[in-house]
Amino acid sequence: MSDLVLEGVGAERGGRRVLHGLSARFPAGRLTAVIGPNGAGKSTLLSVCAGLLKPAEGRVLLGERAMAALGRRPLARLRAYLPQNPQVDWPISVERLVALGLTPSLPLFGGVPDHLRRQVEEALEAHDLLDLRERAADALSGGERSRAMLARAAVGDPQILIVDEPTVGLDPRHALDAIRRLRAHADRRRSVIMAIHDLDLAARAADEVLALKDGRVLAAGPVPAVFTAAILTRLYDVPARVVRDEAGIAVRFG
Repeated sequence: MSDLVLEGVGAERGGRRVLHGLSARFPAGRLTAVIGPNGAGKSTLLSVCAGLLKPAEGRVLLGERAMAALGRRPLARLRAYLPQNPQVDWPISVERLVALGLTPSLPLFGGVPDHLRRQVEEALEAHDLLDLRERAADALSGGERSRAMLARAAVGDPQILIVDEPTVGLDPRHALDAIRRLRAHADRRRSVIMAIHDLDLAARAADEVLALKDGRVLAAGPVPAVFTAAILTRLYDVPARVVRDEAGIAVRFG
């Protein structure tokens, strides 16, 4: 598995420059938390990393190869992307929704092979969805939908998993479960990139942190190096206090 690398990336949304000369590395086998205030460019960065938004300048590499040189199907096999607040507008079952995450790996003809059916079953179980498998996906609550969409993103065991605010709408138990699953994915030598506002959860699970402000990298590195009072105060423009004890790192503002 190769690292995902951004070199001097600039990106635009609606004719407005959002990212400015941004360089970053997302290593294989590491979970990277992308943090920053609203409007910092986190979602735009994730879209660039997923190959869904073409940079206005710079390049995105997988190892030594430009992402732009990959075809759509090979890229779809390599990475999965879960946007913030994903919607489901059709009444397919939860089981079928999760199985759609395997579309890039399915044969051109025939049904779902047995080994892929097992992956769907395992994804349903891992995301606490077995009791919901026959329910219409458009009838799920917000938290249930978030779990189903995360299962869909993870079911194919992608080498790169990119998720935007994976814990929004989840109760504490399922938020912790989601973070644990992302952590386990990284531990299997996958690259996991998540934008997240919950800094305590980020500190609990992440290896690396990329702090964005105004579309630029303010700080990057291991969690202890970035989660400092000085950096977080500059990042959010409010006094920050970092508490370190045997339970880990916690962040308090104000």
